[in-house]
Amino acid sequence: MSDNIVLIGMPGAGKSTIGVLLARQLGYSFIDTDLVIQDQFEQRLQDVVDQLGQDKFRQLEAETCINLRCHHAIVATGGSVVYSAQAMAALRKLGSVIWLNLPFPEIESRVNAFPDRGLAIQPGQTLEDLYNERMPLYQQFAHVEVDATGLDPANLVKAIILKSAVGKAW
Repeated sequence: MSDNIVLIGMPGAGKSTIGVLLARQLGYSFIDTDLVIQDQFEQRLQDVVDQLGQDKFRQLEAETCINLRCHHAIVATGGSVVYSAQAMAALRKLGSVIWLNLPFPEIESRVNAFPDRGLAIQPGQTLEDLYNERMPLYQQFAHVEVDATGLDPANLVKAIILKSAVGKAW
């Protein structure tokens, strides 16, 4: 395993926010795969999802993760990356995969607070359907689960550091 930390979880779980704070705390670089895709297309993530459609977007997201090369980095992934076993295998080799787990009501509240957030969701699918569909995948692919319920950002960063292999022999 490498010296990176990879954050997975639902949209609204705090991967990007916590990733920046964690990177600052550890002196690591920060990579947000959603921003990598936005930069590539020079569009908002939701516009990329809408333009490509679900299947092509998920393929692009997977390829972006598979092709990542970094050291001493915190990587925040898009929530749908767990649909690609190949991408998750690459991320698990890249570093310690940490699942930021939050209960659905908190995810719903956070997602609803930012309606322009890019969300890879099928037509007719609810956020709760998406949550229920992804939970077993996050659990399957994570090296470590961190229950983020009720934790402010500083305490969540501490919890991740304590539960991850940072500072231990990789």
